[in-house]
Amino acid sequence: MRERLKVDLSEEVINYLLLPALEAEQKRSFTNIMDINKGHLVMLISNGIVTREDGQKIMEALDEINQKGASSLELDPKLEELYFNIEAALIKIVGVEVGGQLHTGRSRNDLYATLARMNSRDNLLSICEQIIKLREEIIKIAENTLYTVLTGYTHMQPAEPVTLAHYLSAILSALERDFKRFRQSFNQTNISPLGAGAMASTSFNIDRKETSQLLGFNNAMANSIDGVASRDYVLEALSAMNIFMNNLSRFSHDLYIWSTDEFGIVEVGDSVAASSSIMPQKKNPITLEHIKAKSGHIIAALVSATSCLKNTSYGHSRDATESFKYLWDAFYEVDSCLHLMTATIKTLKFNEEKMYIRSLENFSTVTELANTIVREANISFREAHQVVGHLVSEMIDKKIPVSKINSEIVKDISKLVLGREIILSKDGIQKALDPIYNVESKNTIGGPAPEEVKKQLQKLNEVLMQDKEWLTEHQGIFQYKKQQLSKVQV
Repeated sequence: MRERLKVDLSEEVINYLLLPALEAEQKRSFTNIMDINKGHLVMLISNGIVTREDGQKIMEALDEINQKGASSLELDPKLEELYFNIEAALIKIVGVEVGGQLHTGRSRNDLYATLARMNSRDNLLSICEQIIKLREEIIKIAENTLYTVLTGYTHMQPAEPVTLAHYLSAILSALERDFKRFRQSFNQTNISPLGAGAMASTSFNIDRKETSQLLGFNNAMANSIDGVASRDYVLEALSAMNIFMNNLSRFSHDLYIWSTDEFGIVEVGDSVAASSSIMPQKKNPITLEHIKAKSGHIIAALVSATSCLKNTSYGHSRDATESFKYLWDAFYEVDSCLHLMTATIKTLKFNEEKMYIRSLENFSTVTELANTIVREANISFREAHQVVGHLVSEMIDKKIPVSKINSEIVKDISKLVLGREIILSKDGIQKALDPIYNVESKNTIGGPAPEEVKKQLQKLNEVLMQDKEWLTEHQGIFQYKKQQLSKVQV
């Protein structure tokens, strides 16, 4: 393999480039690279490039290597990569005249491009599976909290009453879009470069459609240069992960804030919490802290991959290959965060009474008071806004609670602000300041009214079922393809 070169690899290249990558590939890629070898071999035999007799010997040797497993493979970093170590083991069993035929009609460029896509699609499906599990747990809570009043916040200040189900419906909507992005990323990834060669394909009469089909790809890539050069699917996967982790971080942040003593409206279970080494009263929601922090790791991975690829030629090169460096770590981090969040969600306890009382007392209901003024006094909303704004300011200054708002106060403030008195009915004021009425009256599409949220959850659940069907179908396809390769007879 180094016939062109006159000097052996330096210890620095071996120790700092090849060996770390080789050991990582051994753990990550052994199963998929063996499937690629089998698929390629089956195609070589069926197209008469390798004889059935030699193919049988190679297949039996591959099965022997496969059965012994990745850990039994003797790694020689001087062979540079995992494939060539497998090839060395193969040749040791059947000899170079037979074993050396396996690499006919392909290059390590298209081989590793194929391997990277197979590894990526496995990880993408795993993430999709975990997102589905997270959505299922959130829907369970949402369906049981349709009438649980919660203060909604803008600028981290009390805004208007909603329900916990309405808030969770928003989170579910974001997760639904995340799933779509991962699904799109999967489709862009699941295209086979195998047979693209180093970059100009091959003069051997190979059948790229056959290997594509054997390995479970949707189809073969249409251009051999693109087959070995393309890394945009890496950026697409990292972008999907970055957006997802951003959404997950924001959800985690809300739960984190709500779990503080100052809010005190949610508590995480003991199984996902930690205590202090010197403060025995502490219960720290550590999973939420880690999830928030790990979102930064994904941003770093995306920036790193982008930096590796920018200003590189559109072909195979080592700097383009470096774009994978943090992709695998990113997949692991996202998968970890999904498991942590799902485990945390299962333990949550909400203080519904405190949530309701808070919405009664924090002036979040007075937007509806302004709406009531518009309806009963027949004035513009801007005028009603001015009245209520002055009213709230005065009540805060005088430390008067929301519950003390009455028609007299409204009349006095309107006289001061508008120069005329506005008389509101007692019933109108009571309804406006009632968080439950606030919520139930907002029944437009997307609103927090329980019946409307029920419709939202129904639609979210329907899409979730469709996503589960898609995932099950593709998991089944890959399982079937792997079983077929494991049983293939030459």
